[in-house]
Amino acid sequence: MTKRDKQDTGSTMSTGAPAPSDRHSLTIGPNGPILLHDVHFLEQMAHFNREKVPERQPHAKGGGAYGVFETTEDVSKYTKAALFQKGEKTDLLIRFSTVAGEQGSPDTWRDVRGFSLKFYTRQGNYDLVGNNTPIFFVRDPMKFPHFIRSQKRLPDSGLRDNHMQWDFWTANPESAHQVTYLMGPRGLPRTWRHMNGYGSHTFMWINEDGERFWVKYHFHTEQGMEFFSNAEAMDMAGSDADFHRRDLFDAIARGDHPKWVLSVQVMPYEDAKSYCFNPFDLTKVWPHADYPLIRVGVMTLNRNPENFFAEIEQAAFSPGNVVPGIGLSPDKMLLGRAFAYNDAQRRRIGTNFHQLPVNQPKVPVNTYMFDGHMTYHHSGAQPVYAPNSGDRTWADETGRMEDGWEADGEMVRSAYTLRADDDDFGQPGTMVREVFSDAERDGLVDTVAGSLLGGVRSPVLERAIDYWKSIDADVGRRIEEKVRKGGAPEPAPGMSES
Repeated sequence: MTKRDKQDTGSTMSTGAPAPSDRHSLTIGPNGPILLHDVHFLEQMAHFNREKVPERQPHAKGGGAYGVFETTEDVSKYTKAALFQKGEKTDLLIRFSTVAGEQGSPDTWRDVRGFSLKFYTRQGNYDLVGNNTPIFFVRDPMKFPHFIRSQKRLPDSGLRDNHMQWDFWTANPESAHQVTYLMGPRGLPRTWRHMNGYGSHTFMWINEDGERFWVKYHFHTEQGMEFFSNAEAMDMAGSDADFHRRDLFDAIARGDHPKWVLSVQVMPYEDAKSYCFNPFDLTKVWPHADYPLIRVGVMTLNRNPENFFAEIEQAAFSPGNVVPGIGLSPDKMLLGRAFAYNDAQRRRIGTNFHQLPVNQPKVPVNTYMFDGHMTYHHSGAQPVYAPNSGDRTWADETGRMEDGWEADGEMVRSAYTLRADDDDFGQPGTMVREVFSDAERDGLVDTVAGSLLGGVRSPVLERAIDYWKSIDADVGRRIEEKVRKGGAPEPAPGMSES
């Protein structure tokens, strides 16, 4: 093979021209200085200095895969969305993640897990951005940045800190339900394949007749729920920090394709106005006795990414990305996220992040968003304004919003109006007493006590003990006894590094 042949089949510069060398820079003699006109070296280094994008603020560490969702049941009386019509198969991308840790943090630290789906539907992309828990820590988006900062690092030492975590949680009792989930077994899933996923928020479904329903999404793993103990999770964090990412990738590679069954709870539109607690409160679940699960279909993950950065790190999700037949709800957190998520991607990846292959819809796009950094897809010489007298169409809906709801009143800054059963400790107390087994309650006591002994100081310590007594008197008493004796058997992995 000649030198020319090697260049034809070898690496190139970004222009497509053959690369002169990927091993040696251009110098004056073997030992002389590098020359400024070694363009290939300069381009390689300039790109290297910029090849990482900023990590996500929450949910920085994660992994994902491609799959397909098949609607196996007839739910057309609730929604006209194309992907939820019986027999429809829709390609999708999923990204699993942890909330608090940075890119290099261990997968098995105790944390909530992200469960984010992008459905490439024939009506456009639909993003369902949830977690492995059906609820969240706060119910107003104004608190969200403060919550995330309390889970991150101290400004002086740069260390994570149990004290500031418990300071925030106990100052916001609405967090009790999610904290109970986090401190229980679901805070340490054995793998991503062995955990459930939830849309968490309340969403709207609309059928062909324009009837509206409120829904909650539940993805139940067909692999069965499995969890680590504190000790197992800590050992795995030290021996394989990427265990969850590795487990999913290897399972799909060997043909062991994980599945989840999607079911929904459906609440008639009018029920929400008089239900015993606010059904749009993200810290609450709907009792299945009132709104039983309705099976919709099956999600199967069957293909790994070919390039992690291009397909997973640059994947961008937003709960504001909906399609006809699906809408948002008055959930304040959902409405705040509908703006924040896409805006975070504009900052993290760039103005036209939606043009990247992993984020592109599989249907034609005709948008009046123009130009900006890295514009590639465009509308040619068509008018860039609407309305116009050319051939280009524009949207012009008027009147009642199909996916809207009624609202009336003064502009206020206020918490939700309380209803008869709106309290912060009732549902987590029920979970502790009726969902957790005796062994899981013992583990909960050990985990919480271990976390409180990890640097939580007065008055937050006393507040945290009262917090748990409000959830369940007996569990709170047992936690207090362990803390006063200073003898929790195991620390909670990932709750603190200090």
